Amino acid sequence: MATLPDLVSTDVAELTAAVCDVASVSGEEGTLADAIEAALAAHGHLEVLRDGDTVVARTRLGRDRRVVVAGHIDTVPVKDNLPTWRRTTADGTEELWGRGAVDMKGGVAVALHLAAALTAPRWDVTWVFYDHEEVEADLNGLGRLVRVHPDWVRGDLAVLGEPTAGGIEGGCNGTLRAEVRTTGRTAHSARAWRGENAIHKAAEVLARLSAYEAGEVEVDGLVYRESLGAVAVRGGIAMNMVPDECVVTVNYRFAPSRSTAGAEAHVREVFDGFDVTVTDLAGGARPGLDDPLVTGFVAAVTAVTGGVPGPKYGWTDVARFAELGVPAVNFGPGDPMLAHADDERVPVDQVRTCAAALRAWLAGEAPERGD
Repeated sequence: MATLPDLVSTDVAELTAAVCDVASVSGEEGTLADAIEAALAAHGHLEVLRDGDTVVARTRLGRDRRVVVAGHIDTVPVKDNLPTWRRTTADGTEELWGRGAVDMKGGVAVALHLAAALTAPRWDVTWVFYDHEEVEADLNGLGRLVRVHPDWVRGDLAVLGEPTAGGIEGGCNGTLRAEVRTTGRTAHSARAWRGENAIHKAAEVLARLSAYEAGEVEVDGLVYRESLGAVAVRGGIAMNMVPDECVVTVNYRFAPSRSTAGAEAHVREVFDGFDVTVTDLAGGARPGLDDPLVTGFVAAVTAVTGGVPGPKYGWTDVARFAELGVPAVNFGPGDPMLAHADDERVPVDQVRTCAAALRAWLAGEAPERGD
């Protein structure tokens, strides 16, 4: 069986299958990290670094700007969808099926392939392959590098290979979770008038959410749609007791132009008069589309893939680059609607097209379809 070092300089679609076939559920990335490190160490134009199961490779050509290309190597648990297999659809589209094909080993394979192939890119490039993205944020390998080795991930632009179906999604929304709590007084449900029902009091919380109108905010030429909604409700002690507490958990997705402090202030304003506890808060990332380097990236990529950049409504690790003041975009093969699905699959030509587009931009070549 061919190994990653054997495949890294050949067809990027074959490489995608090989990367997927090395199972790497979160917490079990070591084997794939070893293979990636070995594949990259064989190329003398790269300096290879490692922290845990995160592998970093970078050129040191003395270019005036540096680009960071990053992707996570872990997946959600496998469910009878490895090893990979190929199918051809009725319209003749060849697809690669299997865990990680979308989220996000297609993007990882594109980066791995180009890291080996581009010995003299027009900018210095840092390639980051990191662990623990699909689990708790404090375990995230990219977040660990930002904290421990920030110099390893500094650059003038970051490209995160998250699945975007081959389009460009700029920056990302921020996210906030909060618990909105109501309190009452317990009593036997047969004598409910002696108590105060906390669940009934939560009706006003839900009414405010129902009446809430999501904002649309333009940031660097992209329009981000905000949202605020309930994602969980808990309350009640027993089936014969009036509940003395009810908690509505809400999730606020906010445009990257809004600070985390501003997001928290907005949520507290919406639920003025209620007890609000913020339980999770992460800022978004501006796309920075007015940066000349980003403009060039958009032009080169869309010349190959077509389409126009759009916003990333969800939160991704581009926000970690925002912490370093680095504009960041999401760009990779795979339909994000299929991420984590049992029928996860990616069009083979889409992987090749993404590789061709990224290569054309990094190498300063005339863009062509395919790779």
